[in-house]
Amino acid sequence: MSKLYLVTGFLGAGKTTFLKNFIRSFEGQRLHIIVNEYGKEGIDGKLLKEVGMVLDEINNGSIFCSCRLDKFEEVLCKALESQPDVIIIEASGLSNPTNVRKIMAQEDKFPGLEYMGSICLVDAKRFHKVYKTATVVKKQISISDIILLNKTDLATEEELDNICQVIGDHRPDIPVFKTTYGQIREEWLSQMKKPILSSEAPEIQTKDITLRSFVMEISEDFTPYELEKFVEMFLEDTYRVKGFVKLQGATYLLDCVGSLFQMKEYTGETAALNEIVILAGNGLPAAKSVKEAMKWYPEKVISFGSAK
Repeated sequence: MSKLYLVTGFLGAGKTTFLKNFIRSFEGQRLHIIVNEYGKEGIDGKLLKEVGMVLDEINNGSIFCSCRLDKFEEVLCKALESQPDVIIIEASGLSNPTNVRKIMAQEDKFPGLEYMGSICLVDAKRFHKVYKTATVVKKQISISDIILLNKTDLATEEELDNICQVIGDHRPDIPVFKTTYGQIREEWLSQMKKPILSSEAPEIQTKDITLRSFVMEISEDFTPYELEKFVEMFLEDTYRVKGFVKLQGATYLLDCVGSLFQMKEYTGETAALNEIVILAGNGLPAAKSVKEAMKWYPEKVISFGSAK
């Protein structure tokens, strides 16, 4: 039997960092990882290849959306052919995974699969903002079997207690553990109850229309300092700003969450360069803020528009 774990959590909650830690829990076992990246080009998957495990990427939407479900089932079937000990799925931060127990119950499609449950990461710093504006956060929590309240070093004890209260009101039946840097303890995992699967057919799921996705193409003429100041003008009105950029001969990974700007040099493999994905939701004036910021650098922003 191949044990399967699902890792969920909204954009920037720390899923990729957690995954690198989680992998160490299965030392000596054969692992297969499936990474679901929302954007046109995968980013997290490229970083995870550094770990050296068998890795598949599914891009261009959530694996639980009807438009990508066939592709996900195809990839999972192929993964099972090699009979790995453990399969770990990192779902897109924008995914609605409420179908997962119905999907995993299809024994005819996935023989030899044992679904162990869902681990949901929650960002302690940004919880209230995303909980109120992104409906998928509630849906991710609703099917979770354990919650990891991550980045607790960035919040006060009062804020953490408040978050635990909100989560407890939503899901009083599952454990919530506080952590930093995506760390997990073996004893926490042992408290994760194996979920009861549903025999019902998976429901049709479509894209969450409350989410907004934009793509911006920028010029290499930006200096790192200019790009930082430019992005900071609209960062507060987004969920995430992410992409590989080449500026004045050097390549960087731009990965901003909430109001925190992060960009570091990157020497690994890249696909699309200077295409920045900007993700936001209802109630966040991201497009307006970006257009205002563009007025300061009109010759360095090549294009900006909604993602297709």
